[in-house]
Amino acid sequence: MSVHSDVKRITTHILQEMKNRGEKISCLTAYDYSMARIVDAAGIDLILVGDSASNVMAGHETTLPITLDQMIYHASSVVKAVKRALVVVDIPFGSYQGNSSEALRSCIRVMKESGAHAVKMEGGTEIKESIVRVLSAGIPVMGHLGLTPQSIYKFGTYTVRAKEEQEAQKLLEDAKMLEACGAFGVVLEKIPASLTKLVSESISIPTIGIGAGSDADGQILVVHDMLGINKEFKPRFLRRYADLHTIMQDAVENYVKDVKAVDFPSVNESY
Repeated sequence: MSVHSDVKRITTHILQEMKNRGEKISCLTAYDYSMARIVDAAGIDLILVGDSASNVMAGHETTLPITLDQMIYHASSVVKAVKRALVVVDIPFGSYQGNSSEALRSCIRVMKESGAHAVKMEGGTEIKESIVRVLSAGIPVMGHLGLTPQSIYKFGTYTVRAKEEQEAQKLLEDAKMLEACGAFGVVLEKIPASLTKLVSESISIPTIGIGAGSDADGQILVVHDMLGINKEFKPRFLRRYADLHTIMQDAVENYVKDVKAVDFPSVNESY
């Protein structure tokens, strides 16, 4: 089912209403116009222009190298394609952690230059000042707790977070802090399902899970992972909905074969 052109845009307010009535929120990433158009037309509620573009689009090992300029480029490409979904943009590593005025500058640039609807920042109390400053400028902010890939070198591993009582307690407090500051939602990445349930019931704003069980108010995956374009990444939380890697490679191989055999273009494909 494709969504009609007269469709109502998803807003942060609508996401809140969805949580209130128990309707799950569907989210995927997108980084370019063509992919975003497909994802949006399929009826997704929220599109995250993730700093995972650093991995899947640019081939970096971590999310750290991607720049603010590159994120704005990806975000503006996505925004042009989207008619319905809420578009949220990751503020990349090094663009907000230093101080709150830098954070505000970065977020204003993203909103003005890409036309996106909201921003996402990783971390809890450590970045509270930045979150408050950005929100006070009228920019909607989504939080991100649990496994925060921008802090990968601090953790040293992409393993499940907040299994210990102390870290779990801090995560819950950070989630409550995000709500109190005025964030419209929070991503919970790779944490125990029981903690996701506790957090989702303890705060009134929507929680979006990735590798965090089914009790989050919504779910998100990287689109290249769930479509099977990436074959190398096989975490337990990933469900593959297609094997586009094979389909695309077969198509290219057939094209190469036809060109070599002078089978393409045919008479009908020539002028």
